[in-house]
Amino acid sequence: MKLKDRISIVTGASSGIGRGIALEFAKEGAKVVVADVREEPKCGKYYEREPRPPTTQEIQDLGGQGMFVKTDVSHEQEIRSLVEQTIERYGGLDILVNNAGLNLTGTTQDLEVWDWDKVLNVNLRALFLSTKFSVPHLTRSEFGRIIHIASVHFSGGGSGPAYASSKAAVINLARDTSLEVGQYGVTVNVLCPGFIETPSQDYMTPEMIEADRKRTLLPRLGLPKDIGRAAVFLASDDAEWITGASLVVDGGYIAAI
Repeated sequence: MKLKDRISIVTGASSGIGRGIALEFAKEGAKVVVADVREEPKCGKYYEREPRPPTTQEIQDLGGQGMFVKTDVSHEQEIRSLVEQTIERYGGLDILVNNAGLNLTGTTQDLEVWDWDKVLNVNLRALFLSTKFSVPHLTRSEFGRIIHIASVHFSGGGSGPAYASSKAAVINLARDTSLEVGQYGVTVNVLCPGFIETPSQDYMTPEMIEADRKRTLLPRLGLPKDIGRAAVFLASDDAEWITGASLVVDGGYIAAI
C-alpha cells in the first residue's frame, strides 16, 4: 500500500472528484478525513445518477479508516476546525487535498460581483486558509504533501471569468507555497483535470458534453478514479522529488492548444 497509515484531508469529498480521491487513498491504506458541506453524495442528471452510500461508509466497507467533518470551506473558522478535528482524532496530518470548488458561469457583464467573490472564496481563498492551518502539522510529517485540484481552464478561458481566473491563480499559489515548505520536505503540486463525469457537469447541455467528448483525444471521458490515481501518485513516495508542478489529467483535451 502506497499510503499506509498516512493521515489525509480531502475537501469536497462527498461526491465527484473528491470522492474518487478519498476512495483511492483509502484503498492505498490512508486514513481519510472527508470534508464537505453535506455528507450525502450528490446525484447528477448525467453522471452518478443513482444514490450511493456516504464516502466514509464506502471507506469503512473497504476496510479503511475515515471520518466526516461538515465543512464549508468559504468560512475560515470551519477550515480551522477541520484541521483541529483531524489532529485531535488521528494525532497528525500528512496529506492535504484541496478539491472543493465552485463554478458560477457568466460573462463579466452578467456575473454579479458577489458571485465573483463567492467563487474566489471557495476556489482560492479557502486553499490559502487550509494551507495556512495545515502547514504547521505537515512540516512535522515525514511525508508532508499538499495537492490542489485546479482545471484545464487554468490555461485559458471558456468557463467563466471567476472560475478560469481562480484556477490559474491556484497554480502560482502552489508554486509560492512550494518555496516556503520545501526545506521541510513538504511537496506542493497541482492536478488539472479535464472533463470528468461528475454531478458538477449538470450545468452543461448534451451538446456541450458531446463537444467536449469529441475534443478529448482518448476514447472516453474522465472518471473520478482517474484523478484519484494521479493524486495517489503525488501523495506517495514515488513523487517525493516533485514539487511546484502541475499535472494535466485530461485525456488529451488541451493537447491541441
